[in-house]
Parts: sequence; C-alpha cells; structure tokens
Amino acid sequence: MEKTKKTKVGVLFTGGKDSCLALHRYGKKNIDVLLSMIPENKDSFMFHSPDLRLLKKQAEMLELPLIMQKTRGEEEKELEDLKKMIKKSKVKKLIIGGIQSSYQGKRIKRICSELRIRVEAPLWDYDTGKLWKELLEEGFKVIIVKIASEGIPKEFIGKILEVGDIVELVKLSRKYGFRMDFEGGDAETSVLYMPGFKREIKIEYDIESEDVCRHFLKIKEIKI
Repeated sequence: MEKTKKTKVGVLFTGGKDSCLALHRYGKKNIDVLLSMIPENKDSFMFHSPDLRLLKKQAEMLELPLIMQKTRGEEEKELEDLKKMIKKSKVKKLIIGGIQSSYQGKRIKRICSELRIRVEAPLWDYDTGKLWKELLEEGFKVIIVKIASEGIPKEFIGKILEVGDIVELVKLSRKYGFRMDFEGGDAETSVLYMPGFKREIKIEYDIESEDVCRHFLKIKEIKI
C-alpha cells in the first residue's frame, strides 16, 4: 500500500505574538517551515518589520527552517513578493496569525487561492482578552518592539509583558483608542520565549524615538 504524502505546512512568521501563538495553536510538530517577509519600509501596509538577527534566533530556538523574502513594503507590490516566497517554499498549507484584519486576510487568501494553497488562521476572531490570557498562561515572553500610537508609554518598549502591564495597557487603550491586539500598526511585538523554544532569548537594547508617539527597539546584543 502506497503511503500518503504529507502536506507541507508553513507559517507566515514575524516572530511577533500572533504568528507565534498561531504556530503554537496549530502545533510545532505539524510545521515544516517558517516564511518571513522582510520589508524595507518600517510602516509596511501588510507586514511587521522584524530584526533579522532576532528572527533568525527565534527560528533557531524553534529548530525550524526559515525562508525570507525582501520587499520594499509598497502597497500591492509587496503582495507579489509574498507570492514569490510562497511559491519558492512549495508549501501546500499556510498558517497565518491574523485576528481580525480583513485587509491582510483577504489579500493573503487571494494569493493562496491563485496558488491552490490552503490557508488556516487559528486566531481568527479571537477576543483580545482571550489572546493575552492565553499568551500569559502558556508562558510566552512577549515584548513590544515598536510603538506607533498615542497613549502607549515609551517605557513599555523591550519590557517582558506581565499581567499588570496588560491591565495598564487596557486602561490606556480605552482612553486613547489604540487596539489591544495592535492590529493596524499601533505597536509591534516579538517573542523571546514560547513553548517549543529550546531556550529563552535574552537581549540588550536601546530605544530610538522619532517623536513622542513613535519609538523603536534597537537590539545591541542577543544572548541565549
């Protein structure tokens, strides 16, 4: 009897909380490869702008291969770069970390439909309270690496978020109107530890500010 060929599965991976939790929900043992877009534009319409050294270290800690694709981060053109990366990977199913972003979700699904690739979004329609509760209960160590919204204190950059921090951010989100899941670009995150990592990642960093509402984590050194 001929064996059934295993479907090759990839995760659209930024190293942030959503893609990491989606990976965890789907099951690391079921994932074959990580796929990461690397936009030159810090304010890409579609994609998180990860630190390459940290992204590679996260893949190393997950013990999964990483395929990267550069893009200028220009609207619509970056979709062609995404399509190029997916074709190169030869995956037949793509796991995405989207929660409610129809802008991103529709575009990714359209590309995957053209390529006859299945898409699964384990976190779709997740309530933000459930999202953060699950991250904290499962032992994820999440830091904010970019702030682009009024109301999120600069001091939250680089800090491993705990229950008290989430409570404070909820209060601030009600006052200033930013989304607690950060979809839409209010902030970006990275994960320094999650179930499936060999070890926790430790970093030394500076904070770079462009104005009172825009702050970026700049990694000086990565340690294990």
